[in-house]
Amino acid sequence: MKRKLLGMFAVSAIAGAMGSAFAQDAAPTLTAAEKEAAKKIYFERCAGCHGVLRKGATGKNLEPHWTKTDKAGAKTEGGTLKLGQARLEKIIAYGTDGGMVNFDDILTKEEIALMSKYIQNTPDVPPEYSFKETMDSWKVIIPVKDRPTKQMNKFNLKNMFSVTLRDTGEVALIDGDTKDIRSIVKTGYAVHISRLSKSGRYVYVIGRDGRLSLIDLWMEKPAVVAELKIGFDARSVDTSKFKGYDDKYAIAGSYWPPQYVIMDGDTLKPLKVVSTRGMTVDGEYHPEPRVASIVSSEIKPEWVVNIKETGQILLVDYSDIKNLKTTTIESAKFLHDGGWDASKRYFLVAANASNKIAAVDTKLGKLAALIDTAKIPHPGRGANFMHPKFGPVWATGHLGADVVTLISTPSDKKEHAKYKEYNWKVVQEMKHVPGNLFVKTHPKSKHFWADAPQNPDKDLAESVAVWNMSDLSKPVKVINVAKDSGLPPTKATKRAVHPEYSADGKEVWISLWGGKTDQSAIVVYDDATLAVKKVITDPKMITPTGKFNVYNTQHDIY
Repeated sequence: MKRKLLGMFAVSAIAGAMGSAFAQDAAPTLTAAEKEAAKKIYFERCAGCHGVLRKGATGKNLEPHWTKTDKAGAKTEGGTLKLGQARLEKIIAYGTDGGMVNFDDILTKEEIALMSKYIQNTPDVPPEYSFKETMDSWKVIIPVKDRPTKQMNKFNLKNMFSVTLRDTGEVALIDGDTKDIRSIVKTGYAVHISRLSKSGRYVYVIGRDGRLSLIDLWMEKPAVVAELKIGFDARSVDTSKFKGYDDKYAIAGSYWPPQYVIMDGDTLKPLKVVSTRGMTVDGEYHPEPRVASIVSSEIKPEWVVNIKETGQILLVDYSDIKNLKTTTIESAKFLHDGGWDASKRYFLVAANASNKIAAVDTKLGKLAALIDTAKIPHPGRGANFMHPKFGPVWATGHLGADVVTLISTPSDKKEHAKYKEYNWKVVQEMKHVPGNLFVKTHPKSKHFWADAPQNPDKDLAESVAVWNMSDLSKPVKVINVAKDSGLPPTKATKRAVHPEYSADGKEVWISLWGGKTDQSAIVVYDDATLAVKKVITDPKMITPTGKFNVYNTQHDIY
C-alpha cells in the first residue's frame, strides 16, 4: 500500500486504508481529494473515541448501518432512529450532552458536511505493523555511552513540567520555578501522555501517530535521545518500576494495530510485540481491542495493561521477557484510563461506556471490585484524598454526567479501620457539569479541581470548578480561566483543560487549548488563594493540553 504524508504527520498509512472501499448503495459519494481530507480529519479528531474501524468505545458506533439512511426508511429493525446527513451535521457541529465536543469552532461548515458524508461510507481495515517494521523505525540519536553521567543543567527537575503542544507535534519543557520554557522538543503528533522513568531522569512521550520519544533531562538542554514507532496510533507508555528493574524496560500500547511493545528502557530497542486481539468479556471476538492505558506496579515486576474493547485487564510479568507470563482479569467494556489509590496497591480504571470503575488488587492479582457509576466516567489518573466522613477516597469525573464520583478505597492503617464498611462503594457524588476530563488534588492542598473542556457551553468549557475539602457539597468557586488569561476573546472556545499541581502543591497549572491560529496559554493559580500568579504565553505555545509535573508523575501523586 502506498503511504503518503498527511500534512506534516506521517499518519496516512492508517488513514489511507480507512474508507478506500465504500458502500455505494445510498452512501454519499466522495471525490478522491475529499476522501483524503476526510481520512485525515477522522484520524486526528475522531478515531480516538470511535475507533479506527468505527465500532465505537467511548464514542458511539459509526458504522454505516447506524449512520446512513436507506431506501426503506430511517429506522432499523429494532426501531432505533438512524442518523443521516442532516442529523449527523447537527451532532458534529453542536456536540452532545454525553460528552462529545462541539466542532463548529474547530471544523468549517464544509468540513462538517464532508465528515457527515464520510462516516456514512464503509471503513476499510488498515494495514498491520510487524516487529520488523517496529525495529526498522528504531533510532538511537545519542547512544547511552555518549550521554551525561550526571545532571548537566541547573534546572530544578523535580518541578519541571512536560507540556503537550498538541497540534505542532511537540513537547515544551517548562521550568516550574521560573515559568521559562527550557526546551521545545519535536515529538509525535498530539502527544497523549508523558511518563517518567523510575529514576526521574527520562521522560517518555507517546504521540497519536504511534511515535515514542525518549527525552533525557540530564542534558544541558534536554532533548530526544531515542525514538521508536510502535504502530500507527497510540496512547500509553510506562516503565519498569519494581526494585531491581529501575529504568530497565519500557512498554507502550498501540491503538492500531491492537498490540503492545516491550523495549529497553534507555534505548527503546524493541524486544517483543504482543497482540491484544481476542475475546471480549461477553464472549465475542473483537478485531480492534486497543491498549487504552498502562501503569507500572512497584510491589511486583508487573505492568497493568488495560484493553479497551475486550474489557480485559492484563497483568504482564516482565521478570522474564522471553517467557512472558500474563494474568488476564475480566472486568467490563470499554476500559479507558485510571490511576492508583493512595496505597498504590489498587489500580482503578474506567470502563467508561459501561458506566463502571474496575478496581484491581495488584498484590493478589485479581479483580477487587466493579463499581457502578454515573454516565461515562473519565478519571484521567483520578484523585486521592481523605474525606472528612468516609476516609480515603478516589475520585473520577464524568464526560456524560453532572457529578464527580467519590469511591471509598481500602487502607491497611489502623486508624482507617473504621472506614472499612464503605470500601468500594460510591460514597458521594459532588455536583459538577458534564464534559469533565480531569480531576486533581494534592496531599498538601485543601482544594479539589475539575475541568469541563468537553462541555458544549462555551463559558463552562473555558472554566474550572474548585471545591474546599471542608465542604464538598458545592464548588467554592467556578473560575473562568479564559477571562483570567487576559487574552483577547475569540469565537473559538479556549478550553480550560488538565489541572496539574506543582511539586510542592502550592500552584495549579491549567491549559487554555485554543485553535491553531489563536494565542493559547497556561494559567498558573495560587492554590491557597485561587488567584492568578502567572500567565505563560509564547508564540511557540500552540494548543497546549496535558501538563505533567516531573515529581508528581514520577511518584503517582494525584
